[in-house]
Amino acid sequence: MMYLHYCKDCKRLHLLNGHKLYCPKCRTRLNELQMPYMEYITLSSTERSLLTELCGNDEALKELSTTYRMYKYNKSYKQASNL
Repeated sequence: MMYLHYCKDCKRLHLLNGHKLYCPKCRTRLNELQMPYMEYITLSSTERSLLTELCGNDEALKELSTTYRMYKYNKSYKQASNL
């Protein structure tokens, strides 16, 4: 499945398959957004730009973000914790 993630360092949204923890560009921690992929693709380019700007605000990002409840069972999480 596709999930929407935001990287604070890159200041950009990423549509990634699966619940990713790290940015594919800069390798910093990602914030997974609550917005479903199917809702995101219906947004206009202006609405997408506004969403990106909104994610830049820490308070708004906390409200837009979600925590994948099974992240401790994620393959990349297990690999990172074994290092």
